[in-house]
Amino acid sequence: MRHGWLAALAITSAAPTAAEVPFLALPLDCTLGETCFIEDYVDADPTFAQHDYTCGLKSRDGHQGTDIALLSENEIDRGVTVRAAAAGTVQAVRDGVADEPYTAEVAARIKGQECGNAVRIAHDNGYQTLYCHLKRGSLSVTRGERVEAGAPLGQVGMSGQSNFAHLHFTLLRDAETIDPFNAGASQTCGADSGSLWLETPDYARAGLFTAGFSTSVPRLTHVQSGAARRETARPDHDIVLYGFAFHSEDGDQMGFSASGPEGEIFSQTQTIEDGMAQLFRASGRRAPDGGWPTGAYTGHVTLLRDGVILARRHATILVE
Repeated sequence: MRHGWLAALAITSAAPTAAEVPFLALPLDCTLGETCFIEDYVDADPTFAQHDYTCGLKSRDGHQGTDIALLSENEIDRGVTVRAAAAGTVQAVRDGVADEPYTAEVAARIKGQECGNAVRIAHDNGYQTLYCHLKRGSLSVTRGERVEAGAPLGQVGMSGQSNFAHLHFTLLRDAETIDPFNAGASQTCGADSGSLWLETPDYARAGLFTAGFSTSVPRLTHVQSGAARRETARPDHDIVLYGFAFHSEDGDQMGFSASGPEGEIFSQTQTIEDGMAQLFRASGRRAPDGGWPTGAYTGHVTLLRDGVILARRHATILVE
């Protein structure tokens, strides 16, 4: 998506040929596949469909950045540092937007501030980088300040148009989004036009469409349509957490964990014996004697390959 203030703060500059040399470092204090993962890439499809730079499924229609996600919202409280991907001058900062899940009510309140708390840096090679959804009160730079590569800018939050703890990182040139994984062909997937990362992160086409809670083991068709998802349950209902994956391979694993008002209620890892284009797995527990305590329950589904986290999704359900 194009964030409202991104266009308003557009910077035009001529990019020299030397700008095509890789120059970007990972802008987050985390280890990909262990403590964070790439949730979405730049949308390389100019139509109403969406494809990442490999022509895979890891993007959203009109998505104009790279989303690097943390494993849970708890990491926001711990504090995970966002760092400058390259040396440059701070062009704009914004702070004061609350860290909260994005809803229709929030959307009306923050219109034009969908990027949330953010920093924008202009680099000497004609590019700019934008860092969105930072934690309120965590920004550590000011407009006009010169920063070196790796300098702390703030911490990951959930401000703006965000429903999970992540950094939305956008690379721009002349106010146009550039895909750092496919810099010479940002609107075309499948072309190997060169990466601007100093160390290009590994790519895996497998991922999770979604995760959700239900009150019984659902059918695949209901998972695909969304009919399986339950937002509320009674105390005497069973609690089932499901994950819907794409392009899994033999031996991949899907981990399930869920917790409620009194702590963890289950944790399980299942091995996928036969990978396929689409599949779902589920785990859960029957209602205990006397029923579940009322309150909010949170679940996480994680897709792993050889111990490396490929994707992670969360879900919530209210027992009332």
